[in-house]
Amino acid sequence: MSRLNFFPETFHRMAIVALGLLAVVVWSPEGRAAGADTLGTSTGLRVPRYVSLKYDRVNLREGPSKEHRTAWIFQRAGLPVEITAEFDTWRRIRDSEGAEGWVQQSLLSGRRTALVAPWKKTEVLPIRVKASEGADVAAKAQAGVLANVRTCDGGWCRIFGDGFDGYIEQSNLWGVYPDEKL
Repeated sequence: MSRLNFFPETFHRMAIVALGLLAVVVWSPEGRAAGADTLGTSTGLRVPRYVSLKYDRVNLREGPSKEHRTAWIFQRAGLPVEITAEFDTWRRIRDSEGAEGWVQQSLLSGRRTALVAPWKKTEVLPIRVKASEGADVAAKAQAGVLANVRTCDGGWCRIFGDGFDGYIEQSNLWGVYPDEKL
């Protein structure tokens, strides 16, 4: 192999490694990235941020190209994911279980959704008619239920979905940050 042919391949590998290092994010105990005010290199939007999957079939890849191996296939439109890095038209995402990988930005939607306390596997949580602990219960949701997020005030979110519309404590949702206002 000539030195001239070797250099581009080595440079390409080094670039991929460097890109991977740039994508590393230090996480705070709240699950939010340290330095959360950073802006994406492609969009200029805040990174990290929550979005949702646009389609029922989304390939999660090991790297930011179609040449990278598919590590996982998501099969639920509307599932909330967290964008942790950007590269060109690719977004590094993380799901509620911690799986990370790259997807094309065209497979993501800005529609805000959330999962009801997926870490509380067997619990059923109240959805209230008002944003208050003492308010009547409008419905109950099992952990892991997918909900559309209408608004959040930093303490409570109004969510809706099949058969429910009401308020839940923001700390019981994965797909919104604890202090986020929508």
